[in-house]
Amino acid sequence: MKSSSKNINHDLVNAHSLWRDVIAIKEQKPLIHNITNYVTMDFMANALLALGTSPVMAHAIEEVEDMCSIANALVVNIGTLSKSWVESMHRAFAIAKAKNIPTVFDPVGAGATKYRTQVAIDLIQKGCPDVIRGNASEISAIAKLNYSTKGVENTLEAKEILIETQKLSEQTKSIIVISGAIDYVVSNRNVAAIHNGHVMMSRVTGMGCGAAAFIGAFLAINKSLFQATIHAMAFFGIVGEMASRNVQGPGSFRTAFIDRVYTMERKDIESYLRMEIL
Repeated sequence: MKSSSKNINHDLVNAHSLWRDVIAIKEQKPLIHNITNYVTMDFMANALLALGTSPVMAHAIEEVEDMCSIANALVVNIGTLSKSWVESMHRAFAIAKAKNIPTVFDPVGAGATKYRTQVAIDLIQKGCPDVIRGNASEISAIAKLNYSTKGVENTLEAKEILIETQKLSEQTKSIIVISGAIDYVVSNRNVAAIHNGHVMMSRVTGMGCGAAAFIGAFLAINKSLFQATIHAMAFFGIVGEMASRNVQGPGSFRTAFIDRVYTMERKDIESYLRMEIL
């Protein structure tokens, strides 16, 4: 699935191309295979359903080969680790690679413990994910920059590690997403900055996991890794901005977010999209 971003036409990363992908998702209803964590599984599944995909949350080693074989994208998330789940993750990555299925990896909490960080690095080295999405602390831990993270809490600003992230992208041949107040989509040649989103998104668990799942959905219908990832992160951020209006707090925001995914229109993207290629 690896596809260089060096030939991307930056003029085509815009509201029109984003909406084209949204329509394609709704029409094709891609099957997104998620090996994810207990904490955010429900939110991810419902958000993906609202987007128009067919999500499946399957982690048993006994069925992971069959499930991954029929998927249109694989999303792996290490939020709640166990030995058997890690085995399933490795197996799923191997099947996806053999069948040229696009893959997304979310190194939740990398840097918090030696075990978690090593599992993340092993999965990246052996699984070769097409896209890696994390906050700045998680990405820096993977890049072995000697920073630390506190659980899934971000302790770094993305700008601090952009150069190192481009090196990581070159080493892994993966597109890297650094989530934060500004989301950065990074390849070894290009960096896109997405200025959409809302602070309320940091008050609801599962938002980062949901973003990774959406990347999988967009990769399933767009073969350009760089463009598809930008589209996914921009769409997710716009939903967050729009959902933040007239909510009482995190609980109502979570519900409003899923509703807004479902009701998003082209004019909303045209009004809200704020991104640039650096």
